[in-house]
Amino acid sequence: MRLEPLIALALLAGCNSAVGTELSRSAAKSVVNPIVAERFPGVPLEPATDCIIDNATGSEIATLAASAATRDDATASRLVLDIAGRPETIRCIAAEGLPAILNTL
Repeated sequence: MRLEPLIALALLAGCNSAVGTELSRSAAKSVVNPIVAERFPGVPLEPATDCIIDNATGSEIATLAASAATRDDATASRLVLDIAGRPETIRCIAAEGLPAILNTL
């Protein structure tokens, strides 16, 4: 994958903080999804990923988004596990993930 288009897009997004934030969150989600799927089998993927992203700090989202480009899986995995273990993230996953599980029964 060529990084030039990603870098150009990131620079353009920096001009508009809402667009930049959404692009960073989207890139971070692309890293979090496979980690959640691997580390937490059976947990509804989208609600868990959303809870992790929603409970990450801005710098953590930036680190996860950067991991999408650098393929730094070890750092991303450690960070996702750290965020997932926070009380607010656990409460979020329980509240958002349980209905998804019950709807599949």
